[in-house]
Amino acid sequence: MEQFRNIGVIGREGNGVAETLSSLLGFLQQRGLTAVLDEQVASLAVDHDLRICSRRMIGEICDLIIVVGGDGSLLGAARTLARHNAPVLGVNRGRLGFLTDISPDEIEAQVGAVLDGHYSIEKRFLLDVELIRDGERVGKGDALNDVVLNSGTSGHMMEFELFVDGEFVYRQRSDGVIISTPTGSTAYSLSAGGPIMHPRLDAIVIVPMFPHTLSSRPIVIDGKAEITMVVCDNNTAQPPVTCDGQLKMTTQPGDIIRVRKKPHKLKLIHPSEHSFYASCRDKLGWGAHLPAGDLDD
Repeated sequence: MEQFRNIGVIGREGNGVAETLSSLLGFLQQRGLTAVLDEQVASLAVDHDLRICSRRMIGEICDLIIVVGGDGSLLGAARTLARHNAPVLGVNRGRLGFLTDISPDEIEAQVGAVLDGHYSIEKRFLLDVELIRDGERVGKGDALNDVVLNSGTSGHMMEFELFVDGEFVYRQRSDGVIISTPTGSTAYSLSAGGPIMHPRLDAIVIVPMFPHTLSSRPIVIDGKAEITMVVCDNNTAQPPVTCDGQLKMTTQPGDIIRVRKKPHKLKLIHPSEHSFYASCRDKLGWGAHLPAGDLDD
């Protein structure tokens, strides 16, 4: 396993982040490792003389990135770091923590195990999105979880057309649509009735949001497909497009939204005992394992 020497630390202010950051930096110092702080998290670390860099620079000079925060913090970091080769490890200070595996009270044991080479790496793909108006690109973004087109107004439907690889799929009236990666299938897509997809799947799911017809259901398509949405001319509002709920672009009638897989993948590190199904049981409250013999009753 790769040995890590230069450790980038990324995060943002939040509940318990400063305390966890202090524990993490102290542990890295004990291991004799070089820590580099992201500009956004540097103000939370007191009494240090560590190097402070932009997030982009951290991706270039560090061979491991540790994100302290919730899944939202990791999503924000992923969009910048995917183009770099450094793997990312998450310490959870949020709620569910599907992407941030390590509990704050297990930093020494679990981060230590990773530093000792006991870990696995998953490659998660992201989505690129372009907003086209009158034949010109007027906006762009990327997302690890999902790209969402919605009406922008609670209780107000919008109308759009959907194409996959240039082939017309449907014209739909609904609150909008979610285009989700397997990573995002346990996030907003799940809340809208989308399927849970294993992270290793090379697939994208299209999930309608409160469609006007009961026959509209989620569609799982090839991960290499290109998805195009056209905002119909009869929409009176300006439906927004969001990437991971953080980047927002405003559309106009006639605009085209093009979504496809990003060429760069995020390298996500897990402790060696990590299990996707165990995470689902823990985060989603699935049933525990049946006692021995119950299957035979």
